[in-house]
Amino acid sequence: MTEERLPNLELWPVGNCQVSGLIDQTGALVWGCVPRVDGDPLFSSLLNGDQRDAGIWRFELEGQVSASQEYIRNTPNLVTRLEAKDGSAVEILDFCPRYERSGRMYRPVAYVRIVRPIAGNPRVRVVLKPVKNYGAQVAETTHGTNHIRYLVGPQALRLSTDAPVGYIMEGRTFRIEKDTHFFLGPDEPFVGNVREQVRSMEQATRKYWQRWVRMLAIPLEWQEEVIRCAITLKLCQHEETGAIVAALTTSIPEAADSERNWDYRYCWIRDSYYTIQALNRLGALDVMEKYLSYLRNIVDGARGGQIQPLYSVMGESELDETTASYLAGYRGMGPVRRGNAAYKQIQHDCYGQIVLPSVQGFFDTRLLRMADSHDFENLEQVGKMAWAMHDQPDAGLWEFRTRQEVHTYSAVMSWAACDRLANVAEHIGKTDRAKLWRERADAIREKIEAEAWKENGEGGHYGASFESDYLDASLLQMVELRFLSPENDRFKQTFAAVEEHLRRGDHMLRYAAEDDFGAPETAFNVCTFWLIEALHLAGRDAEACKLFTTMLSHTTQSGLLSEDLDYETGELWGNFPQTYSLVGVINCAGLLSKSWSEVR
Repeated sequence: MTEERLPNLELWPVGNCQVSGLIDQTGALVWGCVPRVDGDPLFSSLLNGDQRDAGIWRFELEGQVSASQEYIRNTPNLVTRLEAKDGSAVEILDFCPRYERSGRMYRPVAYVRIVRPIAGNPRVRVVLKPVKNYGAQVAETTHGTNHIRYLVGPQALRLSTDAPVGYIMEGRTFRIEKDTHFFLGPDEPFVGNVREQVRSMEQATRKYWQRWVRMLAIPLEWQEEVIRCAITLKLCQHEETGAIVAALTTSIPEAADSERNWDYRYCWIRDSYYTIQALNRLGALDVMEKYLSYLRNIVDGARGGQIQPLYSVMGESELDETTASYLAGYRGMGPVRRGNAAYKQIQHDCYGQIVLPSVQGFFDTRLLRMADSHDFENLEQVGKMAWAMHDQPDAGLWEFRTRQEVHTYSAVMSWAACDRLANVAEHIGKTDRAKLWRERADAIREKIEAEAWKENGEGGHYGASFESDYLDASLLQMVELRFLSPENDRFKQTFAAVEEHLRRGDHMLRYAAEDDFGAPETAFNVCTFWLIEALHLAGRDAEACKLFTTMLSHTTQSGLLSEDLDYETGELWGNFPQTYSLVGVINCAGLLSKSWSEVR
């Protein structure tokens, strides 16, 4: 593989909350799964290693010398402009249909592409080679006069087009003389004129997203950055169930050749909590309502028992971890994992992360369905688990695979669960239950103060666990969770210790101690945003703004971030786009922006 052909994370997400795709810098669709985000990758070129001509959909402009890209304002509809040496040029418009039709949201398993001649006499070759069984086979095809069927699994997909089907089948280059339309979707006859229907779909999809953005309560500054992150977070929700995935990809390594390759196409209770919290601050109530429905189903299924750290978007509990042997991995850095063994782990912070977003359902009168006493009783079952497990060992939020301790973050989340249940009980008039949950919250607080605080000759700090005094960045969340105030001396000492031991220039490690795979090699982007928040709380706003500007300089051209960043080279690593990281952009922009009142 030549240096020019190395995959990178300069990717542009498109989607409709049913399926999603990632477009690379050349306008090629290099990643996309069907029939949903955790399904079989129809397009897998991103993880094909050297074999990048399978699992891909691209338009090759004859004599191409440049490419440029931008989203249509306030939408995930992408325009890629390809230019040739002779001045010829085309634009590729990518989108996945999403709009209301017949009283419900139309969001088919479909990718739509429009190729438009812009200048000269452009000649294009269409390379469309979907794969199946995680890259094991290129899909077989059959075709008709105006369509091609791709047998990608139990159900085929059909390409309906007004381009010459024979040219596509034979891989021939042909002149693009008018707008040419491609609809890859369900295997059923395309109703209506392809040109008119596809154009109508794009206009309706554009209107949907621009109206959705119009309802957001955004900060005065960094508006474009916040809007792009908000749109992308919404794309990470599987609307059918309300689940929110941690990222759209699997197995992008956290660092080069680290084998820290994980499948993030699932709903982590923790990650979703942070996503909902950020979008709720922007007023995106529709995402929260759907997610609360998903949570209620998870709680019902647990029947008062243990909650897993993650589930499939359909709520499936078993996510057995295997490897896809036919995919070489990102830049050949395998393995490519399917499933995630973390579902078997014990992570006690998840109880708090169910309670905290659910609590809003009892207070927010905007909701179509407000929570009631029956919901409170169900939520108490989660609280009982938080109380029972607050001082028990777990794998922690960083999902250690070979050791367990009583992690401070998990204990604080258990405290938050009990504290918020007390608030709800008071609100709905259950005085006796309020007393019980307040007593439990106070008892957990005492335990944390006694066990997590580590004295040393210079004062002390909270440790990442009860058993040891090492530090991790999650300790900075003690203020966000309202366990401590920013003025608390113990928090100030802990912040100073975390910054000293985990900060690497403008970036933050999640922890510095060796884990199951050795010492961490990259910064964890959300932890850098937690550092920025802590700097703001400490009154160091100038420094916080400087670091925030630095983080924004590391975003892709699409305005997004992955999970990790090499703090020496600035290169992005880890799954993409990472919801944690986008949440950090939204939260910090809200904290650091000037007020709207300053310009009114």
